[in-house]
Amino acid sequence: MTRDAAAESTAGVDIGGVALSEWMSRWRLELDGTPFRTATSTLAPARTRDGAAVMLKLSHHEEERRGSVLLDAWQGRGAARVLAREEDAVLLERATGTRSLIAMVEAGSDAAADAIVCRTALALHAASDAALSPELPETPELVPLGTWFRQLFAHADELTPFHRRGADLARELLDDERDVVVLHGDLHHANVLDFGERGWLAIDPKALLGERTFDYCNLLCNPDPVRAVEPGRLEARFAAVASAAALDRGRFARWLAAWCALSSTWHALEGDDGAAASAARIGDRAVELTGA
Repeated sequence: MTRDAAAESTAGVDIGGVALSEWMSRWRLELDGTPFRTATSTLAPARTRDGAAVMLKLSHHEEERRGSVLLDAWQGRGAARVLAREEDAVLLERATGTRSLIAMVEAGSDAAADAIVCRTALALHAASDAALSPELPETPELVPLGTWFRQLFAHADELTPFHRRGADLARELLDDERDVVVLHGDLHHANVLDFGERGWLAIDPKALLGERTFDYCNLLCNPDPVRAVEPGRLEARFAAVASAAALDRGRFARWLAAWCALSSTWHALEGDDGAAASAARIGDRAVELTGA
């Protein structure tokens, strides 16, 4: 596809009044696929002048902007590299590997997929100090876990006893937070991708700050909530992840229950009762794992 053709095909995709084609031109990119939109971003697979596969991402939500700054600060340690960043636009290396963690799970390899996500989390957490270096051009703006849980604290009493229990667990954990690091905040099978020779790397961080155990909770709720609560599955994965990441099992179970209560609250506030109930079912099993 020529540059003119790429510009024509992306001319109608814009954010903040800036057409996607303007960024394609500014960074001298050629379209290498169909641009698409999510709830928070516009993305376009592209190639640089020397043929490198990249992803152009235009953020239209503050959460995505924070995540882009954090990706830049990680400098490729366990995460996709940022090649350029300006205003709401970021140019990322693109995952071109053929492997998929979701496909692994569907083929019966839960353990292998979980182990990969655990190794990715360990790499990200090990880069925490580097991501907070005062020598960086821009220090990431990180959201403390106490702030992340604010909607659970505000609405727990309006929902169910499980939500109240989750809020109480979250407060206890936050009052005694340990091993505080820069957190991805949304590690799961679709946010750790195959980057070929660079291996498995994370994308789309939420840019949080808090106890490292929290970063492993969403993994156990994925790749789908129905599969997550199949008999014996959650318990087996919980034990394997706790071992791989050297987590205190009691705290891990409590964080998992708290996370499920928060996730369920978000879904409930959005009017998605089915998803809220699914998250709560996983959370109820997590409460059983706490032994409380």
